[in-house]
Amino acid sequence: MNSGDYIYIWQRQDWPHWRYDLPRLAGLLAQVHYAQGHLLGRMNDIGLGLRDVATLLVLTEDVLKTSEIEGEQLNPQAVRSSIAQRLGVDIGAVGPSDRHVDGVVDMVLDATGNFNRALSAERLFGWHAALFPTGYSGMSTIRTGNWRDDAQGSMQVVSGRIGRQKVHFEAPPAPLLETEIAGFLRWFNAHPEHDPVIKAGLAHLWFVTLHPFDDGNGRIARAVGDMALARAEQSTQRFYSLSAQIQKERHKYYDMLEQTQKGALDVSDWLEWFLSCLLRAMQSAEVTLSSVLGKARFWQRWAATPLNDRQIKLINRLLDGFDGKLTSGKWAAIAKCSTDTALRDITDLIASGILMKSEAGGRSTSYLLTPPD
Repeated sequence: MNSGDYIYIWQRQDWPHWRYDLPRLAGLLAQVHYAQGHLLGRMNDIGLGLRDVATLLVLTEDVLKTSEIEGEQLNPQAVRSSIAQRLGVDIGAVGPSDRHVDGVVDMVLDATGNFNRALSAERLFGWHAALFPTGYSGMSTIRTGNWRDDAQGSMQVVSGRIGRQKVHFEAPPAPLLETEIAGFLRWFNAHPEHDPVIKAGLAHLWFVTLHPFDDGNGRIARAVGDMALARAEQSTQRFYSLSAQIQKERHKYYDMLEQTQKGALDVSDWLEWFLSCLLRAMQSAEVTLSSVLGKARFWQRWAATPLNDRQIKLINRLLDGFDGKLTSGKWAAIAKCSTDTALRDITDLIASGILMKSEAGGRSTSYLLTPPD
């Protein structure tokens, strides 16, 4: 069966009158609201400085993962630096500037930081132009700041690498877009007739269904969803990343999109998955907050101990979750110093009680942070 044999939801007579089973979703929705309130409370309790650190971590992951879902790998240092500059957070050395990175960052921050502003075609065009500052997607020219015209054929929503792509559904043809987008924007900006979290799930689905641009639709759909969630929370601060969770579950994400597009206007299954994914994103945020708090407590404990820049750098690497075992050789490579200097740094930290030798055997001695009492 080819794609033309399907009746997609946008082709149905009752489009776009969404239906869902609220009693079925009520328990899950209550868990999401509880998790939202709990995280907002924790963010308010940790103080402004740590809140900025947590927000920087979450937004960096959000920008990286929303691009990764589309197969685009951004430079983490450039993303972190771009966000820090826009938030006014001091992170020391500034990373390399990249206008593609800056474009994604500007879109994400505008969606959540200015959530109370109306969403308009012009604003969506601005986001799209920011994502593709050169007017190219890879080697192909695209229409930036305008709806697609389907000059290269109908818009198919695909996932996977080039040559191994899977077609999930077809979007409405270009001549319908202006009317369809106008209807979507009226609904999005209107006073919510649904629970605001439900509205976020519907907004994400509706925008993905329309797929109005030549490229970048997934990233913009997730920004639209995040904007709706910021409205639901009435907060510009991001304390969890839905994009990061979707990236972990991207195969199920595309399966759910395909299933929903080929179904009826009852989208209870989609909303159940969306709410579950959102809840898991919030539960992951607890780990991020715990890490930020743990790091802060560590530096408070050792604030009076004199440390050099190399030692501070490597300790922070350990606190952030060092990949593998820390040896003197790795220390020297990361700190860009000699092995003798690395051993002196390590010996000083062992003497002060910050580091200890690992009890695990092996060809090389490794080191780890001394657990707190």
